[in-house]
Amino acid sequence: MSQHENYFEVNKATWNKKVAIHAQSEMYDMKSFKAGKTSLMPYELKALGDVNGKSLLHLQCHFGQDTISWSRLGATCTGIDISDSAIDLARSLAKELKADAQFVCCNVLDTSKHVKEQFDIVFTSYGTIGWLPDLKPWAQMIAERLKPGGVFYIAEFHPILWMFDYTDGQAVMQYHYNQEAVIYDEYKGTYADQNSDIISKEYGWNHGLADVVNALIEAGLTIDYLNEHDESPYDVFPNLKKNESGMYVMEEQLFPMIFEVKAIKKT
Repeated sequence: MSQHENYFEVNKATWNKKVAIHAQSEMYDMKSFKAGKTSLMPYELKALGDVNGKSLLHLQCHFGQDTISWSRLGATCTGIDISDSAIDLARSLAKELKADAQFVCCNVLDTSKHVKEQFDIVFTSYGTIGWLPDLKPWAQMIAERLKPGGVFYIAEFHPILWMFDYTDGQAVMQYHYNQEAVIYDEYKGTYADQNSDIISKEYGWNHGLADVVNALIEAGLTIDYLNEHDESPYDVFPNLKKNESGMYVMEEQLFPMIFEVKAIKKT
């Protein structure tokens, strides 16, 4: 087993432990979701617009709330995730909610080995690319899975946020903005339930915006836009406060919290 494969196996084991905890958490609000509440955020809905009748591939989908939310808007969806526990729950939810969504368990970098069709949309969001050591094969896979004229969209936490270590409840700058060396983190709890008794063991990598954009360009995609936003849809960093729009901001906002990229596969 290569070193990267070992990292992926450790991450998979951690995500398998998180699934049951996240499914019961206030953050994922399963009761409201089952009742019809969307899990999608304003940036995402605005970026992709009317998805009715379109095919959508959701990368690193966790247990499928966003995938199913897109299907409720009329898309035919396929979700990918490395966690078999997450995929089991996603399939169960899709069946229960009669969603037009199927789910495949695999490492996102291996997607093209498991999914052969092409899609109108490839979508991914929040806490995804940091699990990948190299974005070039990721971007190449996205290009392979897009139809000509198809759209790729990512909403993700800004790389500046990942320069900090948060394990003691305070933000301490510790990592490079674009760090090639692997980062190992071990801590009690999970972002959706910090009081949980599980021990999260995680290997990750930092990718600057140039890494993201250039990987997509090298894969043959055309960048439509890159936006940065001074707010987060999730209260997953220390000392955030909710603003009037329901998003979360820092008390002293000195850098963006979210970026989004939309790219097109030209015909």
